Amino acid sequence: MTEKDLDKQPPVDVTDEDTGAEESIAEEPTAAEDEGSAVDLETQVKTLEEKLAGTEAALAEAERKTAEYLDGWQRAQASFANFRKRTTAEQAQWRSMANAALLARLLPVVDDFKRAFDAVPDTIKEDPWLSGVQLVERKVEAILETENVQQIEAEPGDIFDPNVHEAVLYQEVDGFNDGEIVAVVETGHMLADRVLRPSMVVIAKGTREAQPQAGEEALEPESEESTVQGDA
Repeated sequence: MTEKDLDKQPPVDVTDEDTGAEESIAEEPTAAEDEGSAVDLETQVKTLEEKLAGTEAALAEAERKTAEYLDGWQRAQASFANFRKRTTAEQAQWRSMANAALLARLLPVVDDFKRAFDAVPDTIKEDPWLSGVQLVERKVEAILETENVQQIEAEPGDIFDPNVHEAVLYQEVDGFNDGEIVAVVETGHMLADRVLRPSMVVIAKGTREAQPQAGEEALEPESEESTVQGDA
């Protein structure tokens, strides 16, 4: 065969089948490589488990701190709410005490007005200036009514109440039992349920027992003497 004949022959092609066989032979892992891959996989799994455990621990710590902070915030909020309520109540009490002190000072003024008007002579009862003074009295009484100041009702015959009455005198008076009010010297006043000034009253004192009459005293010895004679 000449060189020309060789040149005329078709070239030999390397098929894909042969190439695939060579690649499969080249890529086939060894036992050492399989063992190394397994070790690497276990290491990765262990690392992930450690990271997961750390994440869970951090999450638990964060939840614990969150609950602690929430509890502290709730306690602080409750404490502040109680403080506001206590402060509001104290302020209301201070205002009430201040109002009570001022209103109590007005009561003697009202009493003086009444005493003055009771003693007004008949010759000046029609004077215009007296009407003006009476208007001032009515304004003061209107202020007391606006502030819910009420008179303490006390009438002769009522039972003495130490909570709203103050005894200025005890007297033995016919027709009154012990502890009953005989007369009201000065009217008392209350602010809501608080006594601004008690009513000054005269209280009846228990009367002495009636003494036996002279005729009865003379009869008693005679009856005793007659009894002794009868026995004899």
